[in-house]
Amino acid sequence: MPASPSSQTLPIEGMSCASCSARVEKALRAVPGVEQASVNLATATAHVTGTASRTALIQAVEQAGYDVPSPPITLRIEGMSCAACSTRVEKSLQDVIGVRMASVNLATATAQVTGTATHQALISAIQKMGFAASLLEGETGLENALTQKQRMKQAMKTQWRDLMMSALLWLAILFMTMGHGFGLIPPAIQPLLQWALASVALLGPGRRFYQAGIPALLRRAPNMNSLVALGTGAAYLYSSLVVFCPTLMPAGTQHLYFDTILAILTLVLLGRMMEARAKGRTSAALEKLTHLQPQHAHLLTEGTCRIVPVAQIQTGDRLLVRPGERVPLDGIVLEGESHLDESLLTGEPMPALRQVGDTVIGGTINQEGTLTVQATATGADTMLARIISMVAQAQGGKLPIQSLVDKVTLWFVPAIILLAVLTFLIWLFLGPAPALGHALVNAIAVLIAACPCAMGLATPTAIMVGTGKAAEMGILFRKGEALQTLESTTLVAFDKTGTLTAGQPRMTEFYLLDKNTSDHPEQAENTLLALAASVETQSDHPVSRAIVTAAQERDLPSVKTRHARIMPGLGIEAQDEDGQSIHLGSQACMRALGFHNAEANRLAAELSQKGTSPLFMAHGGQIVALMGVADPIRPSAMKAVAALRAQNIRTAMITGDIEPTARHIARLAGIEDVIAQVLPHEKGEAIRTLQKTHGSVAFVGDGINDAPALAQADTGLAISHGTDIAIEAADLVLTGESLMTVPNALALSRATMTIIRQNLFWAFAYNIVLLPIAAGVLYPFTGTLLSPPFAAGAMALSSIFVLCNTLRLRRLRTVVETETSTEV
Repeated sequence: MPASPSSQTLPIEGMSCASCSARVEKALRAVPGVEQASVNLATATAHVTGTASRTALIQAVEQAGYDVPSPPITLRIEGMSCAACSTRVEKSLQDVIGVRMASVNLATATAQVTGTATHQALISAIQKMGFAASLLEGETGLENALTQKQRMKQAMKTQWRDLMMSALLWLAILFMTMGHGFGLIPPAIQPLLQWALASVALLGPGRRFYQAGIPALLRRAPNMNSLVALGTGAAYLYSSLVVFCPTLMPAGTQHLYFDTILAILTLVLLGRMMEARAKGRTSAALEKLTHLQPQHAHLLTEGTCRIVPVAQIQTGDRLLVRPGERVPLDGIVLEGESHLDESLLTGEPMPALRQVGDTVIGGTINQEGTLTVQATATGADTMLARIISMVAQAQGGKLPIQSLVDKVTLWFVPAIILLAVLTFLIWLFLGPAPALGHALVNAIAVLIAACPCAMGLATPTAIMVGTGKAAEMGILFRKGEALQTLESTTLVAFDKTGTLTAGQPRMTEFYLLDKNTSDHPEQAENTLLALAASVETQSDHPVSRAIVTAAQERDLPSVKTRHARIMPGLGIEAQDEDGQSIHLGSQACMRALGFHNAEANRLAAELSQKGTSPLFMAHGGQIVALMGVADPIRPSAMKAVAALRAQNIRTAMITGDIEPTARHIARLAGIEDVIAQVLPHEKGEAIRTLQKTHGSVAFVGDGINDAPALAQADTGLAISHGTDIAIEAADLVLTGESLMTVPNALALSRATMTIIRQNLFWAFAYNIVLLPIAAGVLYPFTGTLLSPPFAAGAMALSSIFVLCNTLRLRRLRTVVETETSTEV
């Protein structure tokens, strides 16, 4: 029995022009079983109908010279303790056949992998490295965040227990070594008792270092656990020989180092617990977002109201939201009116008025009125779930600056082991008596003082705090690397309609140009407006909505039109019931069609001079009307441009509107450069021109026609009320209505990169300075040696310093706050 036809949508990478999309389309149609194939260049997708398998379709696309990216696989990894661990796990994933890109984040303990490899193959590769892994696919960002929080809580509980046990055992040994037992413990049994306590410590709290460190050492992939295991293990074996076989040890070297072992374990465990607590604080913003999701909702059914879990709500259900409650899910207001606090989602401090017909976002707080809301999105499709997923994905990202750290950490631990061996040999053969004791102590100090953790945490923790702080400000980083690219921005280019302007234009003028309608101008105007509105309902452009709204306000009857087709960057065309053509668009559209009207051109010039966009209407092959559509500039546009100028950032506008209108809006906003009358596919070329002249360019837009520019820009910033295509093409999403999020994003990027550079400087400087001291380089000059317990404390403090320095980002003030405090 033949398989039933089905529809599939494939994302396509590598297409740059219409010939590319045609070539892919031809390749797909040639696959056996394909009934129909259409490729959309703007959305970079292919829609295929038929019985062909997805594998066959992907092979056809790849043979044509293009790629079909697979959705990234996210894995949770357990057992990583330092940068050496994450770097080696990343390298093992990159070696798996079919992996295109793998990125492992130490701070979030996750890996993101793209390519064709299966998750089973990836998990197997990680397990061979000695770590546990599990698939995160299928969990929403909210579920993942809650799971991660629970796991961190459990890990903290275990660490606290081990720390207390190790500290108590350390104090017991110190009681014997420093106070000689205060006469309570016979000196003869003190060494044996110390050995017993140290053994308990290594089998209990210290077991984790051996379980993870020794297998890694045997696989020739040593990590931080290996260093602690080697250091404490060497001290334990040496001291055990002194206890049980003292005659084997040279005279003068019979020292016990059990107190050193316990000191190292206690201080390393203390450092890791403090590190874990600080890591928890770095994800505080994500935790705040997870708390916004209500667990229950008031479901209205047949006149009754009952409380049900949010998970049971389905699209279309009617919900009751009382004053003081959070909106359970995204929806549309059916009844009521109230102000909603959306600050934690959009960064906007003022509550927003929501009335019948308005959309509401799940997680926002209803302040005073009772609302009846119809659910429009549930589960992973809600705005809150998408925001959490975006923040979590960005926090798991990796910056280009991290590549140097990865190269260093890959060889760092083996180099430390080699340095420890050299230190031992040099002290053993060249050091003062007791040479063996000095050699052992200094080699252990080298092993324990080394800290790849600080290097590994320098970048990912800053990304976590930076992207989390950004989410609180209404800025969502879809890609963590945008934090670095945004910092180097020298010019910010804006789209006009819906970005610099409010995106809610209104029809302000209507001019009749058909001489045959002079006897009944009002009737003719309404007839043409109704016809125009019927055509414009086929488009979601803000200007189209203005025409439709104008017709609705006049209560004009609907008119039938057919064969509507959008002409990208020009306008829209259709036919009336009699088959006559209708065209609505710009002056360039009329020119391309060969239509001309001197009076229309004169009126259009007048409208443009005052910032009103002219919309031409042609019917039956001649221009019959001209409409003026005005879109007010956003109140925040001028402040945002001024704030960018204060940061030495140049500004530009790229728009499909005509030159006079564009320059009028640019003057109001204070924008310096204007590129007008560009078609959608030309916006990408305009960005390339700006990049050649000014360097790194960021672009802010919201529509389908902005997707090429958002993708071409070094950093693309999409307004969240825009289209999904624009958001997918962007690196950042701005959730609020205020354009002040643009300079705030730049300020945050620069602050984050400054923190990262400080962290990396400290991490490298610490190891460069302290490791030679631990090896004893100062001893010939000052007699100074670094004891292993002090080395363990310094190692812990280096990671804690990096984390505390990173947490300063949480206190970053926005540009608005800075200006307000300056004025006061």
